[in-house]
Amino acid sequence: MKLARYLKPYTLFALLAPLAMVGEVFVDLLQPKLLSQIVDDGVLPQNMDVILSTGIIMMLTIILGGCCGSASSAFSGVASQGFARDLRNDVFSRVMGLSFQQTDKFTTGSLVTRLTTDITAIQQLVDFALRMFVRNIMFLIGGVFMMMQLNVRFGIVVAVSLPLEVLIVVLIMRFANPLYTIVAGKLDNVNTVMQENVTGARVVKAYVREQSETERFDAANGALMDSNLKVMRLMALLGPLLMLIMNAAVLAVIYIGGLQVEARELKVGEVMAAVTYVTQILHGIMMLSMMSQSISRASASAKRLNEVLATEPVISDGQGAEGAEQGTVEFRNVSFAYPSSTGRPVLAEIDLKIAKGENIAILGATGSGKSSLVNLIPRFYDAVSGEVLVDGADVRSYELSDLRSRIGIVLQKSELFSASVAENIRWGKKDATDEEVVEAAKIAQADEFVSNMPEGYDSRIAEKGASLSGGQKQRLSIARAVLKKPEILIFDDSTSALDLRTEASLRQKLRESLKGTTVITIAQRIASVKDCDRIAVIDHGRLVACAPHEELLAGCAVYQDIYRSQVRTGGEE
Repeated sequence: MKLARYLKPYTLFALLAPLAMVGEVFVDLLQPKLLSQIVDDGVLPQNMDVILSTGIIMMLTIILGGCCGSASSAFSGVASQGFARDLRNDVFSRVMGLSFQQTDKFTTGSLVTRLTTDITAIQQLVDFALRMFVRNIMFLIGGVFMMMQLNVRFGIVVAVSLPLEVLIVVLIMRFANPLYTIVAGKLDNVNTVMQENVTGARVVKAYVREQSETERFDAANGALMDSNLKVMRLMALLGPLLMLIMNAAVLAVIYIGGLQVEARELKVGEVMAAVTYVTQILHGIMMLSMMSQSISRASASAKRLNEVLATEPVISDGQGAEGAEQGTVEFRNVSFAYPSSTGRPVLAEIDLKIAKGENIAILGATGSGKSSLVNLIPRFYDAVSGEVLVDGADVRSYELSDLRSRIGIVLQKSELFSASVAENIRWGKKDATDEEVVEAAKIAQADEFVSNMPEGYDSRIAEKGASLSGGQKQRLSIARAVLKKPEILIFDDSTSALDLRTEASLRQKLRESLKGTTVITIAQRIASVKDCDRIAVIDHGRLVACAPHEELLAGCAVYQDIYRSQVRTGGEE
């Protein structure tokens, strides 16, 4: 019911669909009555005029019913598809607003399932509810009424068979309902394994793990099959049991009707009509039972979707601060730990101030907390304690769009999209001219290899940049950030695939083209950052020193250890 609000914009179509269905059902309920007239007043007395006239009426009403049915399908289609589109947009928007820690909690495979399979299940339920629910309820009520009009004794058949069918449906669905939630979870696992193997295909092949990953997928797929089979075994009982009751009811109607015909209290055509009506009534119950499957499946899906929609983003907009400075970053006694981690924090009591236009590097061993530190600047995560300031204002006080518009970041993993080279670079500035795109590529040392591509900047990039080398992907990612011309530019170990000559040319171009831009570089190689204004040394989550290269080399033991590990025996880097 929480999702019912998505149907509100389509209220008119949601009302017209069942109204049109009323017309179709009315025609269907009228047919047995007309057929009985043909048999009793036309065939038996051999009155051709009655056969023809009633037959024409039947054909006209069938055409009318067909038109009503088509209209009902069209109206319900518009309502259900619009409902699904709006719901999918809202869920996707909420997913985009979730923080990294919340996305990790749901898992990518699960979110994909919720945005596709779960929404489709609810959309189908809406479509069925607007048409088939109305149709079968009307068959149930209308059929009983028409049967009672023929003979009150037929009501005994309905009074016995109807509760039996309802009882069977309720009992079976009681056991089936919990299984749909289990099935959804198993489908999440299948999607997760598939997503991991598609995105990590190169690693799988490099380590010759195809067989083991196939077995892992087979295990997840087998668990999904087993869960589905449990549901199907239960539902397999439903149809035969309901058919058994329906056929027994038909036999009872024929028997009672035969006695009535013999006693000349009922006509043959009326018995035929009664058989049709009891079939319609009990078939309506069968269809409602089928709908109960859709309701159970959609109920499980709705819970999963509401779980996403009810999740408030941990990282949300502030009040809308205006920084008094420009291009400055400051960490004041900052500590940080990932939400799911235990033990010591990743960062502890960091104090660091970065001035406008400063070129500062962050260096440290693997796992020392370098990336975690810069992730606090655009608020990918929030500090556990202390303050992170950008342009003199706490990052929590900014609107996220305003804060992140001031920052350009090139991540460790280069993310490219299935689009042209120019379109990928324009992520930095969507209205950039072709000249600006080319200039950004030149700064990033990407223009040469892009120009040699078959269609230059219009060349298509394969999914996730699979058609490019690691260094090429990094350079396009850098071009995207450079095009943005941010106040603060962060390189999170994003030049690791570049040789020192290319990296030196890149940094020279950056100094020439982005004067006044604050540049923060995370790197593993001292050779990449020794010319920076200052180098901040992080060790086990603590800032142990921050000074130019020569000062650190003279007085910082941690820096000296890193330096010695990267120089040759002869003393040259």
